Amino acid sequence: MPKNKKQSSKSKVITPVVIIALLFLSIGVGMAYFKKSLYTVMKVPNFELTDQNNKKITNKDMLGKVYLVEFFFSRCPTICPVMNTNMRHIEDEINNPDFGIISISIDPENDTPESLKEHAKRIGAKSPNWHFLTGDRGYVGEIADQFDIYVGDKEDEGESLNHSGMIALVDKEGNIRCRYNKDNMPILYYSGLNYEDPEGKTPKLTGKYHPDREILIEDIRKLLK
Repeated sequence: MPKNKKQSSKSKVITPVVIIALLFLSIGVGMAYFKKSLYTVMKVPNFELTDQNNKKITNKDMLGKVYLVEFFFSRCPTICPVMNTNMRHIEDEINNPDFGIISISIDPENDTPESLKEHAKRIGAKSPNWHFLTGDRGYVGEIADQFDIYVGDKEDEGESLNHSGMIALVDKEGNIRCRYNKDNMPILYYSGLNYEDPEGKTPKLTGKYHPDREILIEDIRKLLK
């Protein structure tokens, strides 16, 4: 066979191999980019609390999992049921053993491990990685401060059960992560609330829109890859 024909045959074999290799490389680079495109807020604060199964759970126990952190209480008649419903939806959508949820009660006097176990059953929590945590109220307040998520002062009777509807997203390495908004600024935390508008400007308990729930699902999937 003439030399130029041999080279032509080799080129025909090599070219598809190169294309496939470049394709896999671009996919890998793309996945790395999407992970890095989420802003790193800070390391998750240390915590050690008791869950609904009377088991101690710490931030170290959650390493290797992508998880959400919220503050709530089971008797809450307003935003907590909305947040629980949105968490349940996320739990169903993700359905991954490397995904978890940390729900920290700000009402430990009533939210004992036993009552939290009943609450978990009532809302239909399925995952063994969804931990409803309780502990000393002062300590819970300190954890909330370290997360920079608002929880009312325990000494203020009118404020002690007030709390934010914001949710922290934590990656497998224990970093709080978030996406950037349209102005290229990190949003820091995600909203667990419902809204009356698709842009998420006006919160409403009965609102049919929950834009942050959808972007949370996208970002959790990025971190799980």
